Amino acid sequence: MRFLKSFYIHNTFFWYLAILSAMFITSYWNKWLYPIAWLCTMILIALFILDIYLLYATKNGVKASRSLPQKLSNSDHNPVVMEFKSTYAFKAGISVVEELPIQFQKRDFKYNTTLIKGTPKLFEYTVRPVERGEYYFGNLNIYTSSPLRIVKRKFLFQKNQMVPVYPSIIQMQKYDFLAISNKLSEFGMKKIRRIGNTQEFEQIKEYVQGDDFRTINWKATAKSNHLMVNQYQDEKSQPIYSVIDTGRVMKMPFNGLKLLDYAINSTLAFSNVALKKNDKTGMISFSKNIETFLPAVQKPTYLNAILEKLYNITTEYTDSDFGLLYAHIKRRVNHRSLLLLYTNFEHITAMRRQLPFLLAIAKKHVLVVIFFENTELESLVNSNTEDLQGIYHKTIAEKFSMEKKLMQKELQQYGIQTILTKPEELTINTINKYLEIKARGLL
Repeated sequence: MRFLKSFYIHNTFFWYLAILSAMFITSYWNKWLYPIAWLCTMILIALFILDIYLLYATKNGVKASRSLPQKLSNSDHNPVVMEFKSTYAFKAGISVVEELPIQFQKRDFKYNTTLIKGTPKLFEYTVRPVERGEYYFGNLNIYTSSPLRIVKRKFLFQKNQMVPVYPSIIQMQKYDFLAISNKLSEFGMKKIRRIGNTQEFEQIKEYVQGDDFRTINWKATAKSNHLMVNQYQDEKSQPIYSVIDTGRVMKMPFNGLKLLDYAINSTLAFSNVALKKNDKTGMISFSKNIETFLPAVQKPTYLNAILEKLYNITTEYTDSDFGLLYAHIKRRVNHRSLLLLYTNFEHITAMRRQLPFLLAIAKKHVLVVIFFENTELESLVNSNTEDLQGIYHKTIAEKFSMEKKLMQKELQQYGIQTILTKPEELTINTINKYLEIKARGLL
């Protein structure tokens, strides 16, 4: 029974049969071809039996393994490595059929190669998940054939490997490196003129060209006979919260990824940068209820708690209760904090309904309202229209685009910081705004 489950006919065998059939048909008019056709048939039967022996004489002719990351990173291209090794004495051909998780909706993954005895071969491919959750990889199916290419033997490896898909860890690591190396400015981070003095003293160091003369420490200079300057750093341990709206407005997809997942990826990357800058970081998610509340804490290991909470966040199909959010912040967030509110407003009336609550929050805290440009309308706005229907669609698209800018301007008039961003630029714009607020000493 095991033999029958692993036994397959190679496609080439049917070509051999087609040739034999043609020979027998042709022999009807050319009698001399008839015995040759039978001779070829006997040879094919002998080779058929020989091929079975070659493939099944070795118990474990092929070994294969699939190497998966411990966690897949949502919205990123994650590498998956497969390794193959043959113990056959001949050069074996293999056809690999990978059973990818159902979330990818891909059933045509196939890879063909050849293996030489004792020489391992690696193959790497990437997967890009767009939903968080558990992903099950099915069988790793290996179909092996000898140089005769008459029959195939099937091997099965690593059935039902599960790997969780977490918020974008790759994106977080990217900005983590930039924060440590102070190269965030290379990604569009702009230098901000500092208003007032909100810096803390760090150390006295020797003057180098470019240092501000106003920071010269004359007492230290007199003692060392070298120009010495005071070095300052941004204030630390300031509480910062990422507030994520999980209502129906965050379910809108762009490039296969929901706005909620863009916000989650940004929250993880931003929280990591803020912790590296020695600020306290917390998180709130809400819709009709307060679903998650993590108080602001300054611990590098706290990022794991944030990551686990972000992994379990889902969107709801209801409108979010901003009044409840205001009441919760008033009750639980006692110190002046920076609140980054990830939400979305498609109409200016929707924004004005929530404006009283936003103003109430902004009285005590530094509130940054983050909402999204509808990038799907860009091509429509920039298109050249030639008919009446096209002009109508373009006008509506321009109206929606203009409303977004009016919402941003109206919020700014009330003293509320805003970020109007494309979904794919959310993380960099959020970090930019955070550094700007820190530099201006607004917190």
